[in-house]
Amino acid sequence: MKYGETPAALRRVVVFGTESTGKTTLAGKLAAHFGEPWAPEFVREYWELRDGKITAEDLGTIALGQMANEDHAIARGRRVVFFDTDLITCTLWDDWLFPGHCPPWVREEAEARAREVSLWLLCDTDIPWAIDPQRSFPDEANRERGRRLWREALMSRALPFVEIRGDRFTRERAAIVAVERVLAR
Repeated sequence: MKYGETPAALRRVVVFGTESTGKTTLAGKLAAHFGEPWAPEFVREYWELRDGKITAEDLGTIALGQMANEDHAIARGRRVVFFDTDLITCTLWDDWLFPGHCPPWVREEAEARAREVSLWLLCDTDIPWAIDPQRSFPDEANRERGRRLWREALMSRALPFVEIRGDRFTRERAAIVAVERVLAR
């Protein structure tokens, strides 16, 4: 099944935020709680395949991989599907790490897919930094910059979001409540 060809009742929820904000953990927990699929962040797999060597020429391939992960999860979803990141995140990282190199079609696809999302769970940077070789900006200034960029991406598009803060359990509870509200509509 292709993106956009799913039943109107299927809700899409993006776990959104800059690096080291607990997105992957939260996406997996939500998928398990609701018994629904989730799409992992493709760039993590791609990083491993490329031994950590990603260039501006890889940005389109990364976007295609993210889209494929999302589409695979959508094809298996019944009521809701969770995305551990999305194409808007790809464009934000493209602009931060490779200014001027984000392929225009990635931006267009990011905007089209964003219109299909029912809820964005914006994960705050209020949890401790977790060391990971795929992460780039552990300092407070860049964490704050990322938090602002991701929040502004949602605000400027008037996308529906809930801010997720606190310890792991508080985050999970808040996210579950937010998703339940979306499913009740």
